[in-house]
Amino acid sequence: MIDAAGLRVMRAISEQGSFTAAAASLGYTQPAISQMVRRLEQRTGTVLVERVGRNVRLTEAGRVLARHAGPVLAALDAAEEEVAAIAGLRSGRVRLMAFPSASATLVPRALSLVKQRFPDVHITFTEAEPPESIAALRAGECDLAIAFAYEGTDATRGEEDLDAFVVTPLLEDEVRLAMPREHPAAHEATAHLADLAQEPWIAGCPRCRGHLVQLADAAGFRPDVAYETEDYVAVMGLVAEGLGVALIPDLILRTVHHDQVVALPMEPASRRTITALTTPDLGRVPAVRATLEALIESAGSQSTAPTVRQPEPTFSI
Repeated sequence: MIDAAGLRVMRAISEQGSFTAAAASLGYTQPAISQMVRRLEQRTGTVLVERVGRNVRLTEAGRVLARHAGPVLAALDAAEEEVAAIAGLRSGRVRLMAFPSASATLVPRALSLVKQRFPDVHITFTEAEPPESIAALRAGECDLAIAFAYEGTDATRGEEDLDAFVVTPLLEDEVRLAMPREHPAAHEATAHLADLAQEPWIAGCPRCRGHLVQLADAAGFRPDVAYETEDYVAVMGLVAEGLGVALIPDLILRTVHHDQVVALPMEPASRRTITALTTPDLGRVPAVRATLEALIESAGSQSTAPTVRQPEPTFSI
């Protein structure tokens, strides 16, 4: 096996013309150079250096090694510098995946923090719902995935276990029930799911629809899903027009508002857990670790409850 040290010796002998001069240029002793040449000849199975009086010259095989030494050593030096830059967070690339409501809330702040602290770290971002993002992480197609799971389920919807991943909790997200401001139940302090059994419903992603069905089954009814959209701005618009009611997480209510929509806490309460997932090896990569720390900090800034628009009080005269 030809190593980098052997290539450096062959290049130095080619340039200096003797073992003594080559040793001086590399900071080695002359016997050390002789030993390295003998070891390299044993590995290659051929003579590399021919002695001519006090000088030496390379054989044809030696000249081949010396000719290739330059680009090979330059590539190794460049690789070492690039790895050192990544280890020192002077550069690095992270592939991040997150579901839409996280991409509108947790992700922008985290990306901003990384950019401020490590401007040469480049993060690419793709939206994906779990378990698709987790499948991408497992396949090596992303480095960090933000996922969510409702109470009683896991982030992979039970399809795969999470033992292969490092799972970092980011926050607990309460789910509220959104209804038109003019709805008869909008003035209640708490929304009871069973009271809305006859309402048309607006549902989002498959996981969110499954959660709605699960809650409705526990309340004794089957929800009539009249509209399906993963766009929560559209959900708010549909609710505001009286076309149905919907479950909306707090994380959405931090960024999406509508004057004609009331979001009430539910009875029984419903929550989802938002987590960041990576692999043990990726978790040791400085750029991935820095991005995860930024996500934790961003989640901390979301820890206070959002401002939820409540109905105006009514008075009887």
